[in-house]
Amino acid sequence: MEEENFFDKVYEVAQQIPYGRVTSYGAIAKYLGATRSARMVGWAMNNSAAKDVPAHRVVNRVGVLTGKHHFGGTNLMQQLLENEGIQVKENQIVDFQKYFWDPIKELG
Repeated sequence: MEEENFFDKVYEVAQQIPYGRVTSYGAIAKYLGATRSARMVGWAMNNSAAKDVPAHRVVNRVGVLTGKHHFGGTNLMQQLLENEGIQVKENQIVDFQKYFWDPIKELG
């Protein structure tokens, strides 16, 4: 049950990520007071398909699309980001810091 609550909290944060911005698994974990739980945030994203969660906006700490294989084995994650104006090259967001959204700064 605790894991479910954590996943729900992750989804609540992910739903706040603005269009055209991205955040990292670690930034969400840190915001939730679980700094060492970036991997659990990733697991939550893997299970977010049935939820209204923009999982494509969550990447690793340097902007690599590490979750892309959860988008049906296609380039859908990259396409969704590019549709929002975010350039991706070789599975990594170009100018990552420009698009980075920090939940600690934005949500308090």
